[in-house]
Amino acid sequence: MSSKVQWRLCWENELELTDHIELARFFRTTYGPTGAFNAKPFEGGRSWAGARPELRAIAYDSRGVAAHMGSLRRFIKVGSVDVLVAELGLYGVRPDLEGFGIGHSIRAIYPVLQELRVPFAFGTVRHALKNHFARLFRNGMGTILDGVRVRSTLPNVHLDLPPTRIEDVLAVILPIGSPLNEWPDGAAIERNGPEL
Repeated sequence: MSSKVQWRLCWENELELTDHIELARFFRTTYGPTGAFNAKPFEGGRSWAGARPELRAIAYDSRGVAAHMGSLRRFIKVGSVDVLVAELGLYGVRPDLEGFGIGHSIRAIYPVLQELRVPFAFGTVRHALKNHFARLFRNGMGTILDGVRVRSTLPNVHLDLPPTRIEDVLAVILPIGSPLNEWPDGAAIERNGPEL
């Protein structure tokens, strides 16, 4: 499978309008089956849902976009400690390629994360994906933190909603420039921005 896929690592400023339109279509197709609300942010050629990534790993095959992972450097607060991370998100695999695996995306973007000199990569996932990530991390590539509450801002202002939300999610941590044992203790994470 991976021999038929070509990875493109690109900074957000390198994307053309046609790239955003193709990625928006990819996300609507990929996230749509999980609920119409999940596909809605990608209407009108928008290729991001919350925070806009600064770096993207995009896999292409003969049918177009096959997989995607975005990254954004930011400081998050874990307990009372500020931590510089490369937040990973906007992960998707085209439905006909299910089983292609997030591991391919991480391997494609990992060398660039090392060049960025961030101590950790961080992401959040639904509890339903715990076994999927546990298989990926069985070789020690990263860890999954359960029982974590993450507070984020909403990407848009809504007069009928509070400006932040708290989610009980799984936190995925990958050591990049620091060992996992240097990740601070804390069951509360402040994203101080919208999720990627």
